[in-house]
Amino acid sequence: MTDTTAATWLTQEAYDRLSAELEDLKGPRREEITQRISAARDEGDLKENGGYHAAREEQGKNEARIRELEAKLRNVQIGTPPDDGVVEPGMVVTAVVAGDEEQFLLGSREMAGTTEIQVFSPTSPLGASINGKSVGDTTSYEAPNGREIEVKILDAKPFTG
Repeated sequence: MTDTTAATWLTQEAYDRLSAELEDLKGPRREEITQRISAARDEGDLKENGGYHAAREEQGKNEARIRELEAKLRNVQIGTPPDDGVVEPGMVVTAVVAGDEEQFLLGSREMAGTTEIQVFSPTSPLGASINGKSVGDTTSYEAPNGREIEVKILDAKPFTG
């Protein structure tokens, strides 16, 4: 069985969207940037060639995004986490945070896609404090200003997109 604690949960739609982006970056986008670099190189002096430097910078960003997506998609769990009331990445959590009821996704922005739901990373102070907790549990975390923030888990349901 796959160790889901280390996996990133993605809906099928999010996985397909990221896979398509990766293929575009590795294929047509990479080729377009290579052609722009070649054309700028043909213009001569590279020291003062703004088009060349801009294309090289874009190439670096493109390659970084490719590495990021490959790493993300390498360890992915497609579908939704179990609907067992345990908070884990891929869950929409309803909680009372510092006295205010909030609803958010514990996961990644890639998972949220184009939805308007607020996203908290499992490694953020809030995310780390609630990860693995169950509905009804109360926990706390230290805010960046040093203040202790109390969190009560009211609900945790799988994100369906």
